[in-house]
This record gives sequence, structure tokens and C-alpha cells, in this order.
Amino acid sequence: MDPVRNPYAPGAGQRPPELAGRGRELDVFDIVLERIARGRPERSLMLTGLRGVGKTVLLNTLRSQAINHLWGSGKIEARPDQSLRRPVAAALHMAVRELAPRHRAPDRIDAFLGVLKAFAQRAAPTGRAGAAPKLRDRWQPGIDVPAASGRADSGDIEIDLVELLSDAAAVASDVGTGIAIFIDEMQDLGPEDVSALCAACHELSQLGAPLIVVGAGLPHLPAVLSAAKSYSERLFRYQRIDRLDRIAADQALCAPAEREEVEYEQKALDLLYEKSGGYPYFVQAYGKATWDHAPRSPITAADVRVAAPEAEAELAVGFFGSRFERATPAEREYMRAMATMSAVEGESGAVVRDDMDAAVPTAEIARALGRKPASLSPARDALIKKGLIYSGERGTVAFTVPHFGRYLRTQPA
Repeated sequence: MDPVRNPYAPGAGQRPPELAGRGRELDVFDIVLERIARGRPERSLMLTGLRGVGKTVLLNTLRSQAINHLWGSGKIEARPDQSLRRPVAAALHMAVRELAPRHRAPDRIDAFLGVLKAFAQRAAPTGRAGAAPKLRDRWQPGIDVPAASGRADSGDIEIDLVELLSDAAAVASDVGTGIAIFIDEMQDLGPEDVSALCAACHELSQLGAPLIVVGAGLPHLPAVLSAAKSYSERLFRYQRIDRLDRIAADQALCAPAEREEVEYEQKALDLLYEKSGGYPYFVQAYGKATWDHAPRSPITAADVRVAAPEAEAELAVGFFGSRFERATPAEREYMRAMATMSAVEGESGAVVRDDMDAAVPTAEIARALGRKPASLSPARDALIKKGLIYSGERGTVAFTVPHFGRYLRTQPA
């Protein structure tokens, strides 16, 4: 097989050659855009799921849909150590610049840009936890108009964000369209920023304003939003992005191969699904390695078996290993206990069932380590902050990375 023609694309946020199994999500978003364009009420959208299920790819595709509907759009990636003020200002600047050529009143655009500039420049005197704001948070936007006064410049992020997004929505309404702000890794926003964003979305929904937020994050994102504002459970439309079913996984492999006049034997597809578990990132990784090792078409199960170690070695370094290295010895001990508890061994000692992506009770982890639960709280909390585990339900934790438990059990203690 010619490696130059290899169609598969395992990469962070990289769109696969065939976006299989996401038709429902794309159709739902089309309806959302159309309803808002007709003045119908709609909720902002939150995508949740484990790492490697294609949330970022889907987020980018939804943004393309918004652009195709002539909406203004901007995208940001949340970071735990960065305030929302600078990135959201940059995203809105981009969105309004897309709408400006169609606006009949340049003065209205300039007025909004003045408010945007005031919002961007108005940082609190001290950063989070009393620290001085970092240089990257003191962003100076490339806006020629003078900063406005008395609008979105109070220094209170909740007040300012409501005013800013309301003004942005008014600009979009002037040209008969909308604005969509896309936020990746949304669970990493600080508590104040999450609260402000929820309050702004609540205000906009009550006004019927044509501006929505589309967020993507780990499975505990709904809990993060609910902790900030109790009404967030009703404020957003939540969509769980899961692994691909068998039909979609086969389509993700076969459709791009057929365009290169290459076929798979059925047993090869069976083995690829078993190896990948249907997770989109793994589908691409195993597909790429199998293509490179297969001598000819059709691709066989034997080709998959030969290629699998290479795919697994690459995943061990780039997907699992890089995350494992971020953990301290105490955190690794905690995760190893989780991994051990997710495996069910038979009489011979071999793993016969692997619930590697299931939630594990924290009390059971403490019992397995012979420790009191309170003594393990620092390790658990640090792992959650690092995005390695999450707590979907009280008293339980699970890995954010698919198959991570299997990987951990191969690592020396």
C-alpha cells in the first residue's frame, strides 16, 4: 500500500477524512441556527465526552455550519490559568468583523468596538487569588476607535459579559443573522467565568437575542455549570458525544479507503473495531498503521494484527504516555488503583472483562490502597484539575481518557 495515499488522520482536533456517526448532532445544530434566524427561542449547546471522541472536530464542524449560515463566529480554548475576558473579546472581535461588511451603519459597528475595547482593557487590579494579572491577560486589541465608557467596563466579569454579549447580539440582529461563540475545553474555565457565562446566556435567552454559546468539555462539564448556576441544567442543551457504533466505525474506515480504491475484509473490520473500541481517535490510529503495513487490497485481519503493535506504541507515547508523565508518584498510585479495580480477572489470572471506562467508587480506591479517603483527596483533586480523571457522580471517579486503565496496567510500578 502506498503510504502517501494513506487517508487516515490521527491528530488532536484534526478532521478525519470521513466524519462518520455525527449526522444527528449536525442536523440538530442546523435546526438551532434556523430557529434563531426566525426569531424562535433556542438554548446554547454543550458537547460533553471523553478525550478522543472527536469533540474538537465536531466543534469546528459546527462552526463551519454557522459560517455557512452567514453567522459571525469566534472560537476560544479555555485554560485554567487564564481569565475569560481576553479570549472572549478576541472571539467577538472576529465575529463582528465578519458581520461588519453587511452592516448599513458603520457608526453602530464602531460603537460596539468601543465597548469591546473597554471590556478587553478592563482587567481587575489583581488577578485570581490576588496575583497580578499576567501579560497575556493585558491584551491590547487592534481596534482604532476609542474605548467606550460606562458599558462592559465595570471590572465585574458577570456584569460586563452580559452587557458585551447583549451589544454583540444587537449588531447581529441589525444584519438579520446571529453570532456563535465556540469554547473548547470549557471545564477549564474558572468559577467566576463560568458563572458569568451562564448569567449572560440566561439573559440572552430571555431577550431572544441571536447569540449562542457552543461549548465542548469533559463529561463533568454539566456538573461544573450546575455548581456555578443552579438553572444551568435548564439553560443549555446537552449532547453526549460517545464512541462510534459499529456501522459508523466501519464507515470511518471504509469510505476514505474506497475513494483510494482499497477494500477491507470483514474480519479485518471486526478486529479493528475490537482494537479501537469505536473511539474515533483510535479508529484513525489503527487505520493509519494498518494501511501502512498492508501489502495490498483487500486489507486482511492478518494485516491488522501485524500493524496493531505499532499503533499501540504510538498511542502509548503520544496519547497515554504524555498524560501519565504529568502525574506525580502519589497521583500515579491513585490511578493504578483505579485501573486495577476496573479489570475483572478469571481463574487463570487473565483479564476476562475490562470496564476500563467505568466509574470507580472513591471509597473502594481508599480501601484498596489501605488509606483513609480524606488522605487521598489531594491526589484526586490534582488529577481532576489536570484533566486525567473526572467525577461524574458524587463518590466516584473515572478516567477522562479511553483505555487508560489498560495502558496503566502495562506500566511498571
